[in-house]
Amino acid sequence: MKRLAAALVIMAIAAAVIFWVLTMPQRLDATVTANADAGDAARGERMFNAGGCASCHAAKGAKGDDRLKLGGGLALETPFGTFHAPNISPDRQTGIGAWSGADFMNAMLRGVSPEGEHFYPAFPYTSYARMQPEDIADLWAYMKTLPVVEQANLDHQLPLPFRMRRGLGLWKMLFLSDQPVVAIASGDDQLVLGRYLVEGPGHCGECHTPRNLIGGPDTSRWLSGGPAPEGNGKIPNLTAGAGGIGSWSVKDIAYYLESGFTPEFDAVGGTMVEVQENMARLPASDRDAIAAYVKALPALDSQ
Repeated sequence: MKRLAAALVIMAIAAAVIFWVLTMPQRLDATVTANADAGDAARGERMFNAGGCASCHAAKGAKGDDRLKLGGGLALETPFGTFHAPNISPDRQTGIGAWSGADFMNAMLRGVSPEGEHFYPAFPYTSYARMQPEDIADLWAYMKTLPVVEQANLDHQLPLPFRMRRGLGLWKMLFLSDQPVVAIASGDDQLVLGRYLVEGPGHCGECHTPRNLIGGPDTSRWLSGGPAPEGNGKIPNLTAGAGGIGSWSVKDIAYYLESGFTPEFDAVGGTMVEVQENMARLPASDRDAIAAYVKALPALDSQ
């Protein structure tokens, strides 16, 4: 019995060590973050709009210059608990003003905080992981030009075991990747750009792709719609399958992103209002590329 007890203790210790190693937050190599503080703010504004940063981090309903005040606070209710968008303004105490460019890049591409903890994937770094480091650097340069907002962050309201961030290391092993989802033939620059904007900064898959029981995106059903993350209604299917937008042309999709009107002259509604307003601020060539990519998606029926 003593030998069995000792063996069980050793196995438990070994399992704990393996878990600790496997779930360790993985930072970017210093060569990747070397130019993180050398971005261009003018180019960064495009990434800011593509990423829709104001939609979650500005005050609800903010318009005009107020949408650039990123004090956070938006509550996102999910099956795993309620997450609160943090203050990402340049305030040094309550925001991210004390961060370095490398800190920001590690947050965006790896979901790792300056303190070396995993961020919850309510922050869509699973999409941002597909962004180019130079675009992250540009975004960081732009973020530093925004108004300082002194506003304390709200704590997430999560039940056990979801308060244990360390376990997210295993989740990331399954779902965090910098590889594109949809294969595109080389040489089609417009489709490549559209894929980048949709799968990366635009993080469209975070809402339009169904998730499994542990909150991971089911990429086999990419952008085919599914239950709304907050549990109310459904997110539309963007493919040409049954229940999707197969009747829309590339021009229809681009016009919708610019104007907020569907081919049937319905107006955009719900949480898509904020997304459409952000997309309207992009260059027309970006909207055209997004539309071309969406139109080229493999057809999947709504479920």
